[in-house]
Amino acid sequence: MSHVKLRKFLLRYYPPGIILQYERDGVMMQKPVDLLDLTPDADIEMVLTQIIQQEPLISENRRPALRQLVERLVAKMMEQQHHSFTLFKVLRAHVLPLTNCAFNKSGDRFITGSYDRTCKVWDTYTGEDLYTLEGHKNVVYAIAFNNPYGDKIVTGSFDKTCKLWDAYTGQMYYTLKGHQTEIVCLSFNPQSTIIATGSMDNTAKLWDVETGTERSSLVGHKAEIVSLNFNTGGDLIITGSFDHDSRVWDVRTGQCVHVLSGHRGEVSSTQFNYAGDMCISGSIDCSSRLWDVRSGRCLSVKQGHTDEVLDVTFDATGSKFVSASADGTARIYSSVSGVCMHTLIGHEGEISKVSFNPQGTRVITASSDKTCRLWDVDSGECLQILEGHTDEIFSCAFNYEGDFVITGSKDNTCRIWRAMTASSQPRPGYAME
Repeated sequence: MSHVKLRKFLLRYYPPGIILQYERDGVMMQKPVDLLDLTPDADIEMVLTQIIQQEPLISENRRPALRQLVERLVAKMMEQQHHSFTLFKVLRAHVLPLTNCAFNKSGDRFITGSYDRTCKVWDTYTGEDLYTLEGHKNVVYAIAFNNPYGDKIVTGSFDKTCKLWDAYTGQMYYTLKGHQTEIVCLSFNPQSTIIATGSMDNTAKLWDVETGTERSSLVGHKAEIVSLNFNTGGDLIITGSFDHDSRVWDVRTGQCVHVLSGHRGEVSSTQFNYAGDMCISGSIDCSSRLWDVRSGRCLSVKQGHTDEVLDVTFDATGSKFVSASADGTARIYSSVSGVCMHTLIGHEGEISKVSFNPQGTRVITASSDKTCRLWDVDSGECLQILEGHTDEIFSCAFNYEGDFVITGSKDNTCRIWRAMTASSQPRPGYAME
């Protein structure tokens, strides 16, 4: 009989939840209690009773400590939302065009990839170029931090290889070789033990972070793979391809679990919701589709757009998703009812990228009209237009707190925007200008 002892509670704000740290036979382990349906008007005592009933590690005598945590989660939801952003920094990142940019979890660092064959690591608060990751022989196209840890960076290139780097020293750990053609998408699993890469050679590959070796090749698509994402548990991965299909794969075995067929055009974007029971795909057939992960069944088809769907994403809890289109609009849907809550109208060019803030109260859209727009999720109203880029914007992202935004443009600059109410601070020892 193994001996289990609850050691401490940790808070997780986005999506709301409590992480249990416990000891089993002398080994420290973690287990999340997800509170994805928590709302500011929730009956807290009822929530506590539910948690205590469902979670064997938590006994009734923990109710007061648990109550404090749930109250803090609710208080966080009640905080005034960041809505007015001002330009904080303009960074002329590379000599040749940018391909991508991404934040680490805390948002104090971000990375940029470029046609100049490098990836640069930046300090968000000072705008300082910390490291240049050099070594690729062609365009650095896909880049990522191993969030939530943020101590590693992976870069995928048109030179058919991927490279793994130390985020704090800029030192290269491994070159991952095996793809026949360009690598165009990649991702770490949330546990930071596996890297997935998608290529124009119609395959995705899974690599071991610890050793830099190939674990498996995901073979089955008949055209290039342009999108891939892990689920929260890290045991499944979804790939989207120009063969019109998405596929769900078992990470452990490398076997295909479901072929999600139905789109009549190339798939541009895919994602799991946080709970991992649903996934979405967007396609150039002007539609997005919601799928049941367990059965592989299509739950609904969203056909409101009049041009290609270029990006789809869920909010942090998975209760809503948004699609962005070449028709210049984005559409926000309820995941449960499937109802289109709002059509976001205002851009004068295609929207290639869309993101929710961590709180799920704002959406940001990046457009070829050289602007980003910030929208209120509840009302569908445009709250702000972020202007200043001189060419199309292809990338936009919030940091973990939702009080900084990064935008990347074909004008070869990255812009950092800071909320007037920003509370994110540099780590001690970092000077804010």
